[in-house]
Amino acid sequence: MAATHRIATGTVIAALCAASLAGCGSGADGTGERARDQEKAKPAPAPKNVVRLIGDGSTAYTGAQPHLPRPERLKRGEKPPQFVVFSWDGAGEDSQKLFSHFRKVAKENNATMTYFLSGVYLLPEGKRDLYRPPQHSPGRSDIGFNDREGIADTVKQLRLAWLEGNEIGTHFNGHFCGSGGGVGEWSVADWKDEIAQAKHFVKTWKTHTGMKDSAPLPFDYDKELIGARTPCLEGRENFMKAARDLGFRYDTSGVDNQVWPKKKQGLWDLSMQLVPFPGHSFEQLTMDYNFMVNQSGTTTQGDPAKHGMWGDQMRDGLLQGFERAYEGNRAPLIIGNHFESWNGGTYMRAVEEVIEEVCTKSEVRCVSFRQLVDWLDAQDPETLAKLRTLGVGEAPKKGWEAFLAGGSAPAPKGAPGAPAGKG
Repeated sequence: MAATHRIATGTVIAALCAASLAGCGSGADGTGERARDQEKAKPAPAPKNVVRLIGDGSTAYTGAQPHLPRPERLKRGEKPPQFVVFSWDGAGEDSQKLFSHFRKVAKENNATMTYFLSGVYLLPEGKRDLYRPPQHSPGRSDIGFNDREGIADTVKQLRLAWLEGNEIGTHFNGHFCGSGGGVGEWSVADWKDEIAQAKHFVKTWKTHTGMKDSAPLPFDYDKELIGARTPCLEGRENFMKAARDLGFRYDTSGVDNQVWPKKKQGLWDLSMQLVPFPGHSFEQLTMDYNFMVNQSGTTTQGDPAKHGMWGDQMRDGLLQGFERAYEGNRAPLIIGNHFESWNGGTYMRAVEEVIEEVCTKSEVRCVSFRQLVDWLDAQDPETLAKLRTLGVGEAPKKGWEAFLAGGSAPAPKGAPGAPAGKG
């Protein structure tokens, strides 16, 4: 069992708070101001909170994650909120600074997101042989490894992102697609091995880099990690079996229509979805890579004269999908992206414009997958079943109040979203 150390709040927490004012500020409900007023009225008590370093201090338990809204069960006849999830595969910070940029965009537009971290992004190139990928030789990775500067930059963004209420998931490690040992050929045992290694690299980045004095990641990754998206959306069936055994709560490796999600193999199926593809008769998956392939093929830097148009197609397709749900069945919109500058960065521009357009709208919640599954778990199963009867873009014919007039059964005691003090 990994050793756990206790140190005073003033050492590590001070570093964490200095790094992220947003992560350590008062709540939106004014609780911080009330607390300060109370402190003026009486002597401050001795601090009780501590940071519990885990293992070599690469990660730590620092208490409940800040800025997570409390999920609430829909009331009788209440229209569901419009959820939108923006997520990033293989999240890491490099010279493009896209991780830090989209953290800023999210904060400016009242959004939180999910960052699927590739474990090898926290493993130095010189230690690559520590990675033993299933069905491949040690040290093999189709996305490479990292250097000390890249790891330090990525850890900083992960730390700040979590303190701001974002979720840190996993995109596993070596990103093997296709035949010849690709993830589509992996067994359940292979997936469990890959997940264990991904966790290990996150929990030991200090040992592997020698950056012993750096602040830890402020979460216990064994508890933080509840979902993933598989490389190239392959190998999903065996991954889901492994994920269920490991206590994961969702998977987002599939393709679906814009309908309300349900559980498969004990996991919430939060597949990406098909949305209109402007200028085409077919619909398109809500992922930057898929738009690119259908525009410039596998060439990541196609005709510069078309870059603007291609980005507009993605932006407008996502917005049409959003409006279809927002005015229709209110099914959560699931969007996947990469921190890449394909076709001149046109897809990054498109995603940013979508965030700015939708996340500040009334009744819209741009959330992480964790927040979405918390909300889904808080709902009456009968209500969710009724929502799933609505087709793509289909609003209740007699309005939401009549459609959900049956109301919900009381939330069982201890269920997510149960009103405080009631059960």
